[in-house]
Amino acid sequence: MLCSFLKVTSGRTGTRTYFENLPMKNKHLTLSDRNDIQIGIEQLKPFSAIAAKLGKDPSTISKEVRRNMVIKENSSTANCEACPLLKKAPYVCNTCPKKRSNCGYQKQFYYAKRAQLDYEAKLSESRTGVALNKEEFYRMDVIVSAAIQKGQHLNHIIASNELSVSRASIYRYLEKGYLSTKPIDFPRVVKFRKRRTRNLQPIPKTAKEGRSYEDFQRFLTEKGISYWLEMDTVTGRIGGKLLLTFNLSYCNFIFARLLDNKSANEVAKHLYAIKNDLHQKEMDFYEIFPVILTDNGGEFARVDDIEMDVRGESKLFFCDPNRSDQKGRIEKNHTLIRDILPKGTSFDNLTQDDINLVCSHVNSVKRASFNGKSAYELFTFTYGEELATLLGISKIDPENVIQSPRLLDK
Repeated sequence: MLCSFLKVTSGRTGTRTYFENLPMKNKHLTLSDRNDIQIGIEQLKPFSAIAAKLGKDPSTISKEVRRNMVIKENSSTANCEACPLLKKAPYVCNTCPKKRSNCGYQKQFYYAKRAQLDYEAKLSESRTGVALNKEEFYRMDVIVSAAIQKGQHLNHIIASNELSVSRASIYRYLEKGYLSTKPIDFPRVVKFRKRRTRNLQPIPKTAKEGRSYEDFQRFLTEKGISYWLEMDTVTGRIGGKLLLTFNLSYCNFIFARLLDNKSANEVAKHLYAIKNDLHQKEMDFYEIFPVILTDNGGEFARVDDIEMDVRGESKLFFCDPNRSDQKGRIEKNHTLIRDILPKGTSFDNLTQDDINLVCSHVNSVKRASFNGKSAYELFTFTYGEELATLLGISKIDPENVIQSPRLLDK
């Protein structure tokens, strides 16, 4: 953004006053700006040249470098004076030829990423304090504490007393111990669960290039393919075993593998085992299932391992984030699995044979959408019973189909 500043110059012909377009000041430096500063220092550019490129004042660059210098540990010897070169710009050892040797002086460096992290930490700390003055905070504390003792809820307390504070702020003050009342006094706080953190790394953006849902639809049209394999997971006990599920779109035929943990390696291992079993029977996974559609879970990060088969490869695509409806067929079939394995059920004591039995009963359910046929009947009509058996699925007579946890009673 540009802003016009008044500029005054003096000379032999007198004083001239005019406006000049200069970059707006008082803008925070970004990581890109800090990278430019580090590169400029290492290219021996003066602060004025770096500042001109960023549209900043040279003093801004100087303050940034001196504020975020990193002192290298064990880089100085006893009773030594500061290096005279560090008393002038650029104030750091990034370009010093002796930066990797013991020169007897304390060494300090400017690193863009480290400076950005320090900046973000300071910015966060500056915004986490109490936004009220002493009198306002004391009044708010007295009102909230007294009302909570009466069993009132926060929305009611804030609205009826016209407090200039939000629910989130009150919960934050409570968590930090600023309030007189305690979490046990709040009607709902004791029920709050700590937010779970993601332990699995997300799929890299580069791995998803050319594999979006739009690419998936375009690929089907170009290749004239009318069906695909949807892939997902079903969790049991948090941190325990889980299911890797596969659903063939045109007939909702589902099969699954029991995973020991939710990791990309575990998914790749079981997919390899399935492909190898088919290969032993002179069948190819990639020919039967040429297209795979899944979500953005980190367990599907090993794209090459998922796509690669013994003699060819399937094509993997990812749904858009938070769009489970784009693979709604497998989500619907999960509800049938949940009839037998309700949510919260632990899978730790189950075996692969148990999971095959569950999927066999799900596949044997007669469905109105198939005019009274089952997924097993449609699948075996197309591929034969041998392939269904290789995938662990067997036929269950209609009168013996069980859709409840009683199926696995032992």
